[in-house]
Amino acid sequence: MGIITRTIEANGFRFAVDEAGEGDRLALCLHGFPESRFSWRFHLPLLAQMGYRAWAPDLRGYGETEPRPQDVASYRIERLLEDVAGLIDASGAKEVTLIGHDWGAAVAWAFAAHKVRPLERLVIMNVPHPAVFAKVLRSSPRQLLRSWYMFLFQIPGLPEWLNTAGDARAIRRAFRGMAIDKSRFPDEVLDRYARDAQRPGAMTAMVNWYRAAARHPGLMAGPWPRIETPTLVIWGEADAALGLETLDGTDAYVEDLTIRRLPDVSHWVQQEAPEAVNVILEDWLSAPR
Repeated sequence: MGIITRTIEANGFRFAVDEAGEGDRLALCLHGFPESRFSWRFHLPLLAQMGYRAWAPDLRGYGETEPRPQDVASYRIERLLEDVAGLIDASGAKEVTLIGHDWGAAVAWAFAAHKVRPLERLVIMNVPHPAVFAKVLRSSPRQLLRSWYMFLFQIPGLPEWLNTAGDARAIRRAFRGMAIDKSRFPDEVLDRYARDAQRPGAMTAMVNWYRAAARHPGLMAGPWPRIETPTLVIWGEADAALGLETLDGTDAYVEDLTIRRLPDVSHWVQQEAPEAVNVILEDWLSAPR
C-alpha cells in the first residue's frame, strides 16, 4: 500500500504525518534523533496490509512539523506525551498500537507506563526502559562513555554548529558511521536527514529534547508504574550507543515482555534490517494476546 503525507492538527501543532492504510486501528510510529517520519518508510506498508491505519509523524521540532519552539522547556517529557495523546485523539482510533525507536521509544515507554491513553500493544526499538537506563548509567562507566554526546548536547550553541557544519556532515556520519550494513544509508537517504536538520531552528529543537531531559526530568525521574500493555522490544545487538546490559531487568517494569535481538545490526535497527524487523512485527502483532 502507498504512503501519503497529511497535515494533522493536534495539541497546537501542525504535524506532518506519513500515512498508509485506513480504519480505526491506529499504529502510531515515533521516530528518534536525528531522524524523522522518513525512518518508518519500510514499515508503514506492512502495518497497512495488517489492517492498521499507520501514522508516522515528524515529532515536535522535527522535519516539516510546525511551529518549532526554541525554548528548552517546550521539550520536557510531559509536553511530548501531550503530543502523542493529541495525535491519538485526532485519529479517532478505537485501538492503538504505539511503536517507537530511540527518543520515540523513550516517549513510548513513558506513555505506556503512565497510561496517558489506552494501548493495545507497545513496540520498542533500541532504547532501554528509562529506569533501567538510569541504573546502568550510575553503575557502568562504559555506558557512561557511550553516552558522551548527551552531555555535549547540554552546551549552548555548540552541538547545533557541530551537527550542521559542512552540510550536516555529523548527521550523515551518525547514520552511516554507526551502521553495520552501510549500504542501507545511501547518499539520498542521508541527504533527506541532512536537509531536515538544516531547516531554520530545527537543530536547536532536536537537541532541546536532550536538554529538557537533563533540566526538566519530570516524569522521567520516576517512579515507574509497571506496564501492563503487551510489549515487544526489538534490539540491534551492534548498537554503538547502548550496550546490551541496558536490557537487563526490563521485565521488572513490564508484565508481558517479549525481546527479539538481531545480531550484527546497529542502533538504526528498523532502517538497517527492515525485512527482519517486519517479520518480527508481523509475527508478534498477529499473535493473540
